[in-house]
Amino acid sequence: MAKITWLVPGLIEGSGGHRTILQHADFLQRQGHETTIHLENPHGQPDAMLRSAIRRTFGFEFADVRGGWSNVAPADMVFATIWYSAQTVRDLPFDCIRCYFVQDYEAMFNAVGSAYVMAENSYRYGLHPIAIGRWLPAKLAENFGIESACFDFCADLDVYRRTAPYRHDPSVCFIHQPEKPRRCAELGIEALGIVKHRMPGVKVVLYGSKAHSRVWFEHENLELIDLSSCNALYNRSGVGLCISATNPSRIPFEMMAAGLPVVEVHAPNTVYDLPAGAASLCEPTPESLAKGMLEILGNPERAAAMSRTGERFMRDRPLSFGLEQFGRTVTTLLDGKPLDAVRPEKMYREPPLRFDPRTESRTDTHSPTAASDWVALDTPGGRLGFLPKPLRIAARKGYRALRRRQA
Repeated sequence: MAKITWLVPGLIEGSGGHRTILQHADFLQRQGHETTIHLENPHGQPDAMLRSAIRRTFGFEFADVRGGWSNVAPADMVFATIWYSAQTVRDLPFDCIRCYFVQDYEAMFNAVGSAYVMAENSYRYGLHPIAIGRWLPAKLAENFGIESACFDFCADLDVYRRTAPYRHDPSVCFIHQPEKPRRCAELGIEALGIVKHRMPGVKVVLYGSKAHSRVWFEHENLELIDLSSCNALYNRSGVGLCISATNPSRIPFEMMAAGLPVVEVHAPNTVYDLPAGAASLCEPTPESLAKGMLEILGNPERAAAMSRTGERFMRDRPLSFGLEQFGRTVTTLLDGKPLDAVRPEKMYREPPLRFDPRTESRTDTHSPTAASDWVALDTPGGRLGFLPKPLRIAARKGYRALRRRQA
């Protein structure tokens, strides 16, 4: 058995990324590997307190938890888990297998500039990337010419499962994390505002963060909820909306495991992993995302079919499946063998669902897709309420001018 060390960023309550890192470290620990967690520790907390924080926040128990990344002892394998830990792993003063646990294209967390370039540089340091999902290997091969291993998005089927026959309720749940730009909170709220305008009876439930953003329509915000409560929410919802711009989130797969139809954006990072029969991938405009949700909410037969397809798809992807994929890669590297070249193909081959104002005419007031019903810039609060006032005014003027030209 090997000595394996993980460099982990400071804990964030409710973080799916932290849960995934610790889940995979725990898997290696349960396989008999000697596992050490080096947790970022800017406040100089004692190791025992850090160990307790991991157990309390995420439910994992590690015997060896240490604060900081400056005192890494020799190990057989060391994992970077965030872009700014990659250089630390590269520069370790002992021989080891240097790995990079990649969950997102993290350069995209930053505006294009020094931070963006420095995050991209983390892929140039010669580490062995092991990525979640199939898009990241394609992206890293295209951008940097490097080979990556990957493991599939899976779900804990003991937690995420259908607990009763699918009910076609007029409700949408949205993973709303305004503190994380990649989660596109404003885009989702804009889309949900249109859904509420078109179907006032739809219940909108936000969850996933204690942070709030400006929401001008009736909704419920559950903030942070535990895993079993997430499953209960998915079981009583009609559609699940989750947007992630830097790799798929694990949440759509957990939604599908619970039999919940999913709406996401159609983008290079989503088409490699999400199945067409259970997810509707839409052009990333508020109108198109709203159309995707409304088509499911308005079609009970289609919604039930998506529910069944999602459950079937995830039946073959229990958490153990992805963990074993990951474990085989670790064993390959520890045995001194090269990683198998991954050449992923796109899973979602349908075009994006798109709201087209040229054909879905606003003059046809009886049409279910009339643009006058879809676009409500002048509703109380304003669809663009998250923008600074000068930009809001300019956007409204431009939109009204466009409407006059189209009339």
